[in-house]
Amino acid sequence: MKTPAQAPKGETLSKARLRVWLKLLKSVNGIETEIRRNLRDRHGTTLPRFDVMSALARFPDGLKMSDLSTYLKVSNGNVTGIVDKLTEEGLALRVAVPEDRRAQMARLTAKGRAAFEELAQHHEDWINTLLDGLTARDVEALSAHLDIILDRHMDEDGRDAQ
Repeated sequence: MKTPAQAPKGETLSKARLRVWLKLLKSVNGIETEIRRNLRDRHGTTLPRFDVMSALARFPDGLKMSDLSTYLKVSNGNVTGIVDKLTEEGLALRVAVPEDRRAQMARLTAKGRAAFEELAQHHEDWINTLLDGLTARDVEALSAHLDIILDRHMDEDGRDAQ
């Protein structure tokens, strides 16, 4: 039986870890490509728009625009354009921040929440289909292993903690 420090197939452990990283990257990129395609083809929307709606759904009282861009790790300009379009479509609204006249909060409208709930359900279904080869035990083990990486090397915002 192998000890955790041993690599498979006579490789060095660093080579085996590199191979795992490349497989993770290929998997994530493939899944993201499929999600982007499904959002575009089936719902006429984009992943960045979905991400903005998802963030706003997590914060029903709204987020300051600057906090939204920080949360999503994108520029204020990217967020502004998406929120403007969502607002035009009646899916979001902007309200002034009482304690800061220069700042605005964005939040989903009832129509926006309903639209996002539908998108989110389809998103979950797509992910479930893409990962249907994994058993519950596989998912639990993979999640635990990824938690080890995240806990050791990333802060809560996903930045390198070292």
